[in-house]
Amino acid sequence: MDEPKDIQPKVEKSFELIGKKWTGLIIYVLMSGPKRFSELNESIPALSRRLLTERIKELEDHGIVVRNVIPDRPIRSEYSLTQKGTELGKILGPISQWAESWVQD
Repeated sequence: MDEPKDIQPKVEKSFELIGKKWTGLIIYVLMSGPKRFSELNESIPALSRRLLTERIKELEDHGIVVRNVIPDRPIRSEYSLTQKGTELGKILGPISQWAESWVQD
């Protein structure tokens, strides 16, 4: 594939990010709408709370996820995808369709 040399670092960085365990699944779960931390944790039961916290922080740092504080009593937070995250999530849809057809349990 004849890609310009300057795009390769960006592609490598993006694969590095979404290739981390659980990252793609977190984005996939958030595609259905904002979730509280506990809802994310329940949606991916095999993911530890510590690692979920770490992955969410990474996604926030990359501008893919945003934390919204809801000032109700008690104060709570929800996580949602940014526009950048939603665009990335659209790519994960076809991957999930491929997985349904080709990946065995």
